Amino acid sequence: MGKKFEKSKQKGAPPWMVSMGDMNNLLMCFFIVLMGEDVVKTQAEDIQLIMSAIKGNVGIMDGGKTFARGKLAEMGHNLLSLPSTTRERTFAKGVKRAQELFRPEIRAKQVRVTEDERGLVISLSSDIYFDSGSSRLKPEAKPVLKKLSGLFTGITNFIRVEGHTDSRPIGTPGVREGFESNWDLSSARSISVVRYFIEDERVNPKQLSAVAFGQYRPIDDNNTPEGRALNRRVDIVILHDRMLQEGKDPRISRPLPDEEWR
Repeated sequence: MGKKFEKSKQKGAPPWMVSMGDMNNLLMCFFIVLMGEDVVKTQAEDIQLIMSAIKGNVGIMDGGKTFARGKLAEMGHNLLSLPSTTRERTFAKGVKRAQELFRPEIRAKQVRVTEDERGLVISLSSDIYFDSGSSRLKPEAKPVLKKLSGLFTGITNFIRVEGHTDSRPIGTPGVREGFESNWDLSSARSISVVRYFIEDERVNPKQLSAVAFGQYRPIDDNNTPEGRALNRRVDIVILHDRMLQEGKDPRISRPLPDEEWR
């Protein structure tokens, strides 16, 4: 007669399977949120909710149990640094649009359109748009800046206007204009562009900032005339991942979070 085996007294799934199922469900929800079309609109509070849901289910590693500081962050797994395919596609369209919009100026070497870790960079040759030693925009600069302001329509990215010079000291025309150094000249030129955007094109001033770098951010050799000409420029940078967010308190009229510098 065959020996009967006692049925297991344990009912339901074993404990490890329940934990695994919970983790799989959380990860699935995480990736649905990450890949969704509304990921660009995800605010810091939403991210914190996602993080708190995952907390304790990832396993113990250096830096804690969450995607925070430590080894996970160094490996690029920080949630805030994960790429958004939607945002990338939108920004790629903006680069292509800028290249098409400024095709005549690019061919004439009056405008350069590039992309770097900051975002979309549109460089204007200072020799074309300003007289030597002057911060006053030439008339021919304004149609180009008007076209450029059209790129800003419908976006909330911060826009940084950066003034640059070559390494030569300020000449007589600049001294007559009241500039004592290349810092003064590059600052005044970036401010002139910002003022045009605000006063003539009604660009939201909260999105704009003016920066001066003087001679200290060259893109070419200052020992050649061609290199110096490239270094004398104004860069308009549409910052990649820095968006304008209005404060919720109507009594405080300021952009949030802490500008684009972080």
